[in-house]
Amino acid sequence: MTKIDFGGVVEDVVTRDEFPLERAREVLEDEVVAVLGYGVQGPAQALNMKDNGLNVIVGGSPERSRSWEKAQDDGWVPGESLFPWEDAVERATVVQYLVSDAGQMALWPTIEPHFSEGDALYFSHGFAVVYNDQTGVVPPEFLDVILVAPKGSGTSVRRNFLAGSGINASYAVYQDYTGRARERVLALGVAIGSGYLFPTTFEKEVYSDLTGERGVLMGALAGVMEAQYETLRDHGHSPSEAFNETVEELTQSLIRLVAENGMDWMYANCSTTAQRGALDWRHRFREAVEPVFDELYQSVVAGEETTIVLEANSAADYRERLEEELREMRESEMWRAGAAVRSLRPENWE
Repeated sequence: MTKIDFGGVVEDVVTRDEFPLERAREVLEDEVVAVLGYGVQGPAQALNMKDNGLNVIVGGSPERSRSWEKAQDDGWVPGESLFPWEDAVERATVVQYLVSDAGQMALWPTIEPHFSEGDALYFSHGFAVVYNDQTGVVPPEFLDVILVAPKGSGTSVRRNFLAGSGINASYAVYQDYTGRARERVLALGVAIGSGYLFPTTFEKEVYSDLTGERGVLMGALAGVMEAQYETLRDHGHSPSEAFNETVEELTQSLIRLVAENGMDWMYANCSTTAQRGALDWRHRFREAVEPVFDELYQSVVAGEETTIVLEANSAADYRERLEEELREMRESEMWRAGAAVRSLRPENWE
């Protein structure tokens, strides 16, 4: 463990220096890792582990042609490295359960009988286990149950890996049957390309993740952008001006400064007028949204968000309804203006 001071609180993290890839390979040299699900996280984690020399297979449904065909396009061969769900679990010693949360609930009765004593059941989200009263996912006592949760999308996990860097991840041990659960989870975390690993629990991971996705990372971000854009438009600003001042400057300039050295550094590299206004108004915005975030967190902990997700994502018309919601966003004036603004970026010039 490496001790790192996070804003005055010292935490333990695992870096590649103390747990290098060579050690991960040694820990996993006799393991067969089956990645179930080839949608968001599955492709990135499977390909990264394969590139790092692990024995990896993929599990899926031949009837679901889209993900099955995508796996084949990425080089997984039916009967050799690509198998139906049950066969993949039978062949594996580590099962990475990376189908959607609703999918985990639906698929669990199919795969649960095929685990062997001492296998590891791996998640990248604590959802199914923490809310097992709703999902029915109760791992057998003879399994190691572990988690590695990359702090980014599967696209970022793969892209950073190919660039020679990594994306940080949290890890947790829910059940240690073999006495090797921690060693296994750290090795897998390194093998999928994590930059560093910090400890958590299944509960804390899912509570923070569901809050973050609905909050700053996605829901709040979209809502705040829409509110500012509409305010500018209501006061006579053009779509291009409203979009540039709401989204483009944030994504193309300011957020990159935050990523480099933090919010204070971004402030220090803006005009004095921007500094003053931002310093004054940030407190107003924090005070306005804190009650909303508290309400959101309580909804997550109570399982209310879980109920919404499972009911919506299990519906027969889920994909059609999702596409309609995304279409509404895509075809709004704000994001149609955004498409035009992005086309004018110098890197998109012919």
